[in-house]
Amino acid sequence: MNYKNPDEHGYYGEFGGAFIPEMLYPNVDELQKNYLQIIESEEFQNEYQDLLKNYVGRATPLYFARNLSQKYNTQIYLKREDLNHTGAHKINNALGQVLLAKRLGKTRIIAETGAGQHGVATATACALLGLECIVYMGEIDIQRQAPNVARMKMLGAEVIPATSGSKTLKDAVNEALRDWINNPVTTHYVIGSVVGPHPFPDLVARFQSIISKEIREQLKEKIGRENPDYVIACVGGGSNAAGTFYHFVEEKDVKIIAAEAGGLGVNSGKSAATTFLGTLGVLHGSKSLVMQTGDGQVIEPHSISAGLDYPGIGPFHAHLFKEKRAEFFSINDEEALQSAFELTKLEGIIPALESSHALAVLDKKRFNENDIVVICLSGRGDKDMETYLKNL
Repeated sequence: MNYKNPDEHGYYGEFGGAFIPEMLYPNVDELQKNYLQIIESEEFQNEYQDLLKNYVGRATPLYFARNLSQKYNTQIYLKREDLNHTGAHKINNALGQVLLAKRLGKTRIIAETGAGQHGVATATACALLGLECIVYMGEIDIQRQAPNVARMKMLGAEVIPATSGSKTLKDAVNEALRDWINNPVTTHYVIGSVVGPHPFPDLVARFQSIISKEIREQLKEKIGRENPDYVIACVGGGSNAAGTFYHFVEEKDVKIIAAEAGGLGVNSGKSAATTFLGTLGVLHGSKSLVMQTGDGQVIEPHSISAGLDYPGIGPFHAHLFKEKRAEFFSINDEEALQSAFELTKLEGIIPALESSHALAVLDKKRFNENDIVVICLSGRGDKDMETYLKNL
């Protein structure tokens, strides 16, 4: 079964597609027709790979976490996406999409952001490549991720608050889509996760697949084999997870684990654990699992981490869940916090709250002492210091 790429209509099994207003059809159609040809061209790849190496600082290290491994009696490696320029995996996709937008003749870039990392990455790419940048961000996220808002503004982006609904990530996406409908000719919407209408889930997964490509090469160098026993990543919409899983989903011997945001608990009414709570629906242009009421109204999600605070999951991940190719865990706020403090104390690395959900799987799952367990450390924790200090 092909888990990695969607069919010609953008479906992973029963999930995906492009459910869009008529006004957006020309934009999405233009992307669908051209994206593979452009991003697979030698000219594009030369420029993109050069920037990943010399600007972003790739390859990111695959670090053997000796103290963590000792505590859990297994072999734990951290894929250090926190060491990328801008502090997270988001730059891999933002740079790729802004390069693509330039080749499509776009002059204006819009983006949504939750934790602010995608907003910062997009603003960074726009500053570098000389495009106008507008970032939509939920009013609540603007308050809880203030350092990233300051960075975006310093980089020249305009940050527009989303004041409807829960005033978080979902609402920022709504505002960005509205903007795109009103400005279809000049504007490209850089979606930050593996969500949205086809071809976005595939486009973002391809740009993030550098993560698993490097993991394979680095494991080969370190232990003489390309495949770990387990790969673990946090999942909201799911871009870091898609990148971490990408080159392993067809490998039967690699077990895949996704950590969702359980919030205050799956049954608390304050959660973002979509695979536990979601049903088939359409959200932001694609058919996937969505947290919704019986009559299709989106249920407001909750997570301590702004980047996982989303009421849906990308179609790539919904397919992995449905086919039981990946095991999904719900990690609550408290568990994520404790894992963040543990990594900081044991390894001297302060992780993003999103990544801490992936680390918390270590307390939920028993591994053998010889298992090779790779965890994607998707971002660094400076943006979350205020939350950490409140909970110290």
